[in-house]
Amino acid sequence: MAAPCDRLILQSDWEQVLREKNGKAWVAYKTAVPPSEYSEFIGHGLSQEGLLYLTTKDEEFSISDITKRSLVVTYHGETASLSRKFVAPIVTYSGIHSLKKQVTCLNTTSGGLGVSCDSEGKLKVWQTSNGEVRRELVGHVGDVYTCRFFPSGIVILSAGADTMIKIWSAETGTCATTITGHKAAILDTAIVDRGRNIVTASRDGTVKLWDVGQQACLATFEDIGGDVNCCSLDTPENSIDLGTRVSQSDREVATEGKMLLAGCENGTIQGYGLFSRKKIFNLHLDSAVNACAFVSELYAVCGTQDGFINLLDLRNTSSPMNTWKESRGPILSLLGHKGGFFTSTGDGSCFHVNERWETTTELTGSDCDPIYKVSSDGDNIYTSCRDGSIRKYSLNYIN
Repeated sequence: MAAPCDRLILQSDWEQVLREKNGKAWVAYKTAVPPSEYSEFIGHGLSQEGLLYLTTKDEEFSISDITKRSLVVTYHGETASLSRKFVAPIVTYSGIHSLKKQVTCLNTTSGGLGVSCDSEGKLKVWQTSNGEVRRELVGHVGDVYTCRFFPSGIVILSAGADTMIKIWSAETGTCATTITGHKAAILDTAIVDRGRNIVTASRDGTVKLWDVGQQACLATFEDIGGDVNCCSLDTPENSIDLGTRVSQSDREVATEGKMLLAGCENGTIQGYGLFSRKKIFNLHLDSAVNACAFVSELYAVCGTQDGFINLLDLRNTSSPMNTWKESRGPILSLLGHKGGFFTSTGDGSCFHVNERWETTTELTGSDCDPIYKVSSDGDNIYTSCRDGSIRKYSLNYIN
């Protein structure tokens, strides 16, 4: 197993404390083998343009590319060097959910709406521009584990501990449809194309394909071997054999060419041809798989409870093409972005890995509280956290 990567860590509220004259924020270069090295940045106020004036306490650490919400930190040691961009949130929404409740999932649209759920089972729709809660969606019994918008941006899919799948109008807050059929909690969902069909992953050890219009199960993937923690759906390169279509039902729409990923508590990441029901691969890892995502037509990524990221080449899934660890906590969510991906973890880390599989950017704000989910509306990145906050980051500072 690969050793943990070296890391640069910056104080979570650095952009606030360094605005104060003589304000200090700590920075650390942490290696797999102690000791780590620590230093401080010192603030000297703001320029007329609102940019930070900063100095460093130790020459091993340097700062560059300073803006209102981001800076680049570089460590130059005797035997190693490392550079990272750190990006602070442009706004933190603390009133959408109670600060005493964990925000366990969220999703956002380019149309200006967000949906999120908390550890109290509350499901809320809000405006991404200002965090104003538009309505609460009431109907689930117990915890809601997953929520997302359909591609239209005005319909919401949710599911949770009560085994119920619910379809909501984001405009009125009414529940249009409730679908049942799983025997245990539903942990994740995926939407096929425009949403006539959906996929759900459950603790009952199955993944199901549903016809939304008739609330009917079209297929059940049963040979999985344990709780299914996560799922993802996309169209891989057409050279990858996904099998032959088995269903002739006209209720099954746009499943051809789609690959289904299922991440499981038993430490496997499995791939299926959605329309063929054929198992394409079954890769065994060393820990429970908590999150999975496609990053391109050729590559997918999954993250495990022991904190490792596993990169998969979908043309050869006999073993991960790359495996590494950057955090001290489990991988909790993954979001594909520009050929790379964002990762959120149980130790409060949230970082971007680019298309060359290099970690380039860290999102700050969480003070060691787990970040459960990452979402994008095309212009911003949003995170949901155990501290009850939803943070918004501008992609202008990240890209």
